[in-house]
Amino acid sequence: MRVVHSVLVSLLLALVAAAGIANAQPVQQDMTETDVAFDSHGLTLRGTVFTPASAGWHPAVVLIHGSGPGPRPEYLPEAQAFARAGVTTLVFDKRTVGYSGTHRDFSLLADDALAGVALLRARTDVDPAAVGLWGFSEGGWVAPLAAARSPEIAFVVTIGGSGRTVLRTQTWSLRNRLAHQGISGSLPAAVAGPGAQFIDGTGLFPEANFDPVPALAQVHVPVLALWGEHDVKVPAAESAEIFQRELARAGNRSVTTRFVPGAGHNGHRTTDGFDSVGGAEFEGKPLGELGPGYAEVITDWIHAVATGHPPASSAAPTPTEVALSRAPDGRPAYEYAALTILLLGFAAYPLSAAIRMLLRHSPARRPAGLRWAARSVSALGLVTVLGGVSCVMWVLVTGAQRAPASIVLGQPLPWLIVHILAAAVLLATAALVPTWWRNRDRIDAISRVQLATLLLAGCAFLPWAVHWQLLG
Repeated sequence: MRVVHSVLVSLLLALVAAAGIANAQPVQQDMTETDVAFDSHGLTLRGTVFTPASAGWHPAVVLIHGSGPGPRPEYLPEAQAFARAGVTTLVFDKRTVGYSGTHRDFSLLADDALAGVALLRARTDVDPAAVGLWGFSEGGWVAPLAAARSPEIAFVVTIGGSGRTVLRTQTWSLRNRLAHQGISGSLPAAVAGPGAQFIDGTGLFPEANFDPVPALAQVHVPVLALWGEHDVKVPAAESAEIFQRELARAGNRSVTTRFVPGAGHNGHRTTDGFDSVGGAEFEGKPLGELGPGYAEVITDWIHAVATGHPPASSAAPTPTEVALSRAPDGRPAYEYAALTILLLGFAAYPLSAAIRMLLRHSPARRPAGLRWAARSVSALGLVTVLGGVSCVMWVLVTGAQRAPASIVLGQPLPWLIVHILAAAVLLATAALVPTWWRNRDRIDAISRVQLATLLLAGCAFLPWAVHWQLLG
């Protein structure tokens, strides 16, 4: 069935190239390269314009980067393929001022792309009425945003663009990566739920709640949205449905959604979405060859739009996704309040004892058995709460780029240890109650307050641990 599906997808891609494209331009064998510079928000951006060798006006496109630093060599395969097919292409080095792993502004990136459009429209070899945008991954959020604010955009092409929010897309991608590493069980759910809300509240995940729908609702130019058949970084089927639905609601009658067979997130060849097959190398890693028919479908579609024959809206059948994306559960305010209460509750016992010592007060009267039980609850609670949050944050911060050294029963060893500790916290809390009761006449008022605080923390730990998937 998989072979049949790939054949059908290939045929659909070929139909896109043929639909309404009688005036498509033949493939060019040569091209020229020109280094350029242009300004955006006071910053000079540098790039290269790849121009078809044939004379006359050409349609043109600005390439918008995916996430990360975005130097232009990463996008040379697309730029060269498009230029050889008769589309003048600008690829530029992404800004590093105002863009980092903890700060980014899609609106600013959209303005950078529009500055590139202005540069192309001013060229004598470019048809100013046929200049559009190509956005990859993160650029799939930026391109519609730019098109929505400028009447000078003639078309939009996306590859691997998500119809979901940034945070929801990232957690879906992380679940796929964890599954690829052999990790199942509760960790992926903790990452996609409370962990996502926790990191969102820190403000360190830029544009986490950016929703592409409002921008899509303002795009009225032809749109070609592509996803690789093996895209594991954005929920392709969900995104295709969102693109079609929202653009149709906006009255856009030329929206084409397709899936590139044998391709990954970037439209390049892959076997499973996690590797790259062939192609040039970038930073020591293969980019993968352009997917079958990928560049041809894009350039033929651009020529059709440029010659006044935009294809009518059509959608390829969406592939079945392994799992649907999910909106993160809870709210950041709850996550931080719960964490603060637990840490203070478990730490109150040793902190109060340390304060008494600093003030040179006599130590509280507690039987040895009661002291041991209280210290167990305090220590286990603190270690488990901090350990559980740290495991989830490690996945979110690092992107799970490296598989854990040890995986036991489908769980990373540290996460499995936290599960064991969570059960120990509940057992220690339960054991503290009868121990306190037996010694109730032998402790002072301060000890009662300390023990009551510990018990409350232990009771609050139960719903928190369930929420953070520590007891599943």
